[in-house]
Amino acid sequence: MPYRLLKQQGHARRGVFETVHGTVQTPAFMNVATAGAIKGGLSAFDLKDIRAQVMLCNTYHLHLRPGDKVVAELGGLHKFTRWDGPILTDSGGFQVFSLAKLRNITEEGVTFHSHLDGHKIFMGPEQSMQIQANLGSTIAMAFDECVENPAEYDYAKNSCARTARWLLRCKAEMARLKHEGLAVNPNQLLFGINQGCTYLDLRVEHMKQIAEYDLDGYALGGLAVGEPADVMYEVISAVEEYAPKDKIRYLMGVGTPGNIIEGVYRGIDLFDCVMPSRNARHGHLFTWDGIINIKNLKYERDERPIDPHCDCPVCRNFSRAYIRHLQKADEMLGMRLAVMHNLYFYNRLMECIRDALDNGTYQEFHDKYVKRLDTRI
Repeated sequence: MPYRLLKQQGHARRGVFETVHGTVQTPAFMNVATAGAIKGGLSAFDLKDIRAQVMLCNTYHLHLRPGDKVVAELGGLHKFTRWDGPILTDSGGFQVFSLAKLRNITEEGVTFHSHLDGHKIFMGPEQSMQIQANLGSTIAMAFDECVENPAEYDYAKNSCARTARWLLRCKAEMARLKHEGLAVNPNQLLFGINQGCTYLDLRVEHMKQIAEYDLDGYALGGLAVGEPADVMYEVISAVEEYAPKDKIRYLMGVGTPGNIIEGVYRGIDLFDCVMPSRNARHGHLFTWDGIINIKNLKYERDERPIDPHCDCPVCRNFSRAYIRHLQKADEMLGMRLAVMHNLYFYNRLMECIRDALDNGTYQEFHDKYVKRLDTRI
């Protein structure tokens, strides 16, 4: 079994996840490298410096360019990007949601129009598995439909049933690709995705159903797409009871530091979000005292680091005044340094969460930081 639970405090879990590309200490944050790189000019070697464990890449975008077959010919994502740790690839299913005006869904799959040039693309469970087999990621996500919130109950129910059928097709296609020697990574793992919008009965029944499929991990999808945070937490708590205890759990696309602390509190092991790197590029930086906007005039002559409590490469070497200047001048280095700091902060946050779980002090950690870290100062 890839996942091993080491310790539990309430519902919060401390574990390890063994993969062919290395061991992940959990809970963990996966750093989003959509097209094989972190936006803001960070390479695989920078990820090592900011204490990253896992890189997440986007199946849909890499399929469009440079093309998954090109990546396969070049040895897969690990050789292509030079990242030697675990890589998770999403399935393309989120584009069913985000490209709503450019797609048509049937039982076979989804027809897209490329956001780049408008050409027609078809992707179903089999195609998603084939693309991810070419990419050679450590973890492949099953192809699903992410439904917008709010959605009609009947549509959400039918979508859950279709996502479950698609999941079985994903599992069968991955097995075929491995058997026929067509997978760049023959040890690729498969995660299924729980859906059901914010309808607790649909969420629970869907998790019960896909838990029977004996997958390598289970994700909660279709959250943090417009519903209030309290509703998201309610869904997590409802589903957690029925998620396999011996399998890793991944909350997709979430979120703020406070969201992560609450997610861990409710039994989540893995997180990802573009927000820390996206916000950094616009000057919104995370600190242990709250969120600052580095572009504010008050930082013009501020010689302190972004966060006096942080030991990242940026805080060890540069001042708020310098980073503010770079961002105001639209210098690429300003974005790069800000992204490095924010992602280091997230990875360090996860280390502190793991330490608190190891020490049996997670309740105190939760109460101290859950609101503070999301507060603008």
